[in-house]
Amino acid sequence: MGMAESFFIRQTLNIGNTNTFTERAVDLGSYVDALNQSILKVHRVDVAFTDSTGRSLSMAAADTAAVAQFQLTTQTQSDIVLPSDRSMVAAGKIEAYTPSIATSPLAASSSNSFDIAPQQYTNGYLVATESLYLGGVANTGFAGNVYVSIVIEATVEKMSSAKAMSLALSQQ
Repeated sequence: MGMAESFFIRQTLNIGNTNTFTERAVDLGSYVDALNQSILKVHRVDVAFTDSTGRSLSMAAADTAAVAQFQLTTQTQSDIVLPSDRSMVAAGKIEAYTPSIATSPLAASSSNSFDIAPQQYTNGYLVATESLYLGGVANTGFAGNVYVSIVIEATVEKMSSAKAMSLALSQQ
């Protein structure tokens, strides 16, 4: 039996720049149906932090630090959770700093670090919930709203109804 063809699920979320957590559901209902033995296997999650047009982020002022983070979970959240949370599928952040000698427009690329994104799963990350939740937060160090975009590479897999329901319950 050959490997299933992979496909891509894409989502963009405006996480602002006010240090307020924002979240949006990613509907998986057309892929996941635990009763009919259909689950999602996530192979890779890629992320980009941009402005509303997909361009690089600008800083609010010279000599400014900024941070933005995202998470992808199997249940809705009210804030960022630890990677040890059982609903966590993927997470990551960027940290940026612009020195005091910067000139306009202020680029956020003077210092830039990711923690654990992008994520690639050797054997796939099985998801049996009918939604994933993309959440994030960005602070006021950015000049405007921060948009986090994710691209999920996935396949649909078969799993017995009992195992799929058990997996779904474990992710809630």
